[in-house]
Amino acid sequence: MNAVEFTLELSGAAVLPIPREIAMRLPKSGKARIIELTDDATDEAEWRAGAYEQFLRDDAADRLRDFPPRGQK
Repeated sequence: MNAVEFTLELSGAAVLPIPREIAMRLPKSGKARIIELTDDATDEAEWRAGAYEQFLRDDAADRLRDFPPRGQK
């Protein structure tokens, strides 16, 4: 199995253009498996923000447990 990788900008069209230099390297006939990977930057940013908020909440709870108010054990 041979892999060919290239990056392109999605425009909403129903057809994805294959760059000419890549198309020239492809076999003239046969089957190909296409795997499309898109950037989840928005989802990742939301996940990071949520993880950071959770980290801060967890850290605050640890501080209360490690250093209880005076007079309490």
